[in-house]
Amino acid sequence: MTHLLEHAFQEVAQLSTTQQDEIAVWILAELESENRWDQLFASSQDLLAELAAEALTEHRARRTQILDPDRL
Repeated sequence: MTHLLEHAFQEVAQLSTTQQDEIAVWILAELESENRWDQLFASSQDLLAELAAEALTEHRARRTQILDPDRL
């Protein structure tokens, strides 16, 4: 465990049990969300590669436009 994380846990340990539980729920939800995103990205690599190839094909065929943020 890093020193910074140890320090954070020491600070949290001084809070009420309710506040500690709220922080624990938040941390666990964040970790679960990160894991879910990692799994989604890992399982979508083939689709992303296919979409990128399609975009390059359209660009090479001159069927794309330069993005103008002022016209969005």
